[in-house]
Amino acid sequence: MKSPVSHVLKVLHERYATLREGKVADYIPELSKANPDWFGICIATRDGHLYEVGDTRQKFTIQSISKALSYGLALEDRGEDHVLKRIGVEPSGDAFNAISLKPGSGAPFNPMINAGAIATCGQILKIDGESRIERIAKYLSRCAGGQLEIDEEIYRSESMTGHRNRAIGWMLRNFDIIEEEPREILETYFQQCSLKVTCADLAVMGATLANQGFNPITGERAIAHEYVDNVLGVMASCGMYDWSGEWIYRVGLPAKSGVGGGILAVLPGQLGIGVFSPPLDEQGNSVRGIRVCMDLARELSLHMFNPSAVPQPALRRSYNASQVNSRRRLPAITFRELRRYGDRIRVLELQGPLLFSTFEPVIRELVKQAAYCQHIILNFTYVFSVDAVSLRMLHQVWQQLAEAGVRLICCHAGRHGHPIAAAGLGEESLFTTEDAALESCENEVLAGILPHHEMVPPPVGLLDCTLFSRCDAAELELLGSRMESASYAAGDTIIQSGSRADELFVLTSGSVEVRLNLGNKRYQRLDVFSSGMSFGELAFLDASPRSADVVATAGVECRIITRALFEEIGHAHPALKAKILNEIALQLCDRLRQANIEISALRN
Repeated sequence: MKSPVSHVLKVLHERYATLREGKVADYIPELSKANPDWFGICIATRDGHLYEVGDTRQKFTIQSISKALSYGLALEDRGEDHVLKRIGVEPSGDAFNAISLKPGSGAPFNPMINAGAIATCGQILKIDGESRIERIAKYLSRCAGGQLEIDEEIYRSESMTGHRNRAIGWMLRNFDIIEEEPREILETYFQQCSLKVTCADLAVMGATLANQGFNPITGERAIAHEYVDNVLGVMASCGMYDWSGEWIYRVGLPAKSGVGGGILAVLPGQLGIGVFSPPLDEQGNSVRGIRVCMDLARELSLHMFNPSAVPQPALRRSYNASQVNSRRRLPAITFRELRRYGDRIRVLELQGPLLFSTFEPVIRELVKQAAYCQHIILNFTYVFSVDAVSLRMLHQVWQQLAEAGVRLICCHAGRHGHPIAAAGLGEESLFTTEDAALESCENEVLAGILPHHEMVPPPVGLLDCTLFSRCDAAELELLGSRMESASYAAGDTIIQSGSRADELFVLTSGSVEVRLNLGNKRYQRLDVFSSGMSFGELAFLDASPRSADVVATAGVECRIITRALFEEIGHAHPALKAKILNEIALQLCDRLRQANIEISALRN
């Protein structure tokens, strides 16, 4: 099953694949050979997941995108103070190849224009016998997560036609911005721009910047974390040449473009975007790349100045129905089967604001769980906002899961319930509590694995009551003759919280709920018992006040062991009392064991 995120990229690719605006760069002859129909889009998340469509594995030269990353290496080599004295960080307002130097000092305005990038190459050191270009290639390769090679034909073409850049190099030498003869530095710059990358490489580079310098695929530190903000800062203000102001206004992401047709964009703390399409606009930016990034920012709410754009993960925790069940008490055999097949029901607890960057990992988890689950419950208890993008993607994945035979439902939606229903999920997919949602899913699973299972257990005799499962015929006859009988209508309170505990109840027909009173006519369901089960044992044994209400949910018939009868049995029939106490202990052990499993699951 494909993720809705992949669907978004597919739609974008189809939207702009036929766009014929722009022109492939030809001022470097080898660049003109690029196919104008090449077009790829890739998103890499901070945890290393890639969504891609189109020509994402087609190699092309990185060109000016390399400027942003080599600037990070120069900062690592020389330090911020040294570099800032030689290269500014102000937008120039000029074309990328302008001879744009500050009056007086001769310093380039920023490292994103050619003058600044050449000066940056001059700040990179030769260390341990490695040349500048060897160190730059290794540095960019760590960011991409794979070895990058130089396109020798592009390099020769750049070097043969790079007369304007040579003029810039000598001017930089004149002002001592670079402190050595510029020929080798210029060749380093031409080689740096000629490194071959793919659209996917760009997205991973972006995700590395988003991940504070750690490559999310390899786990390797690629960029020193103290300089990541510096790199992102100049990308935001200067990365799209003399269209940078318009870009940050419309798209709102630090980015860098290259005349090879690539654009690298970053949503800090969350993801990287790579787009590749060779036809360029007048500023030297990919036409399709600009359109795609504008649409992505708008449709997925990626603008970094979006006030709700925070990187808190939306998935709080996850568990299945083998670990956490509904509060309903089931017969032992039925419960064992439910535990066995409980992994068919998965609960995902969500939190924080749901927007594309936080909800995307949830979508990915839903797609993954579709291969294992029949029912998935989304718990919205800790969610405080849901944006339109997340609602749209939730509806899409809900449809896809339904087509795959997986039921997706929501609980504790609160004020988000109406928008969720309006998005297309429908009221039948909304449950007030997780307990109710779990019970509904459990019923469907049990109907599949136990086709003759009765959701409402039939009336039983004492022989089929769990509490008396170890008693012989004479003992059952004795109990039957001495125990009191009682009947209750649906809604009747059988046990009142705080009352004396002088009775132990055994259900022979109907069902009851154990409720914790929350005030204002609200309560929390703690347990459900049906025919064949007993309730009220704990307070009965230690003579403490009742801790919760017990209310009949259907017509109830029950037998009652009073405290007087229990004491009498203890004197006259100690073996019978021991059997009853032993069964109570076993039941309490089962409940404690299940509680431990739940606690362990809910701690994750």
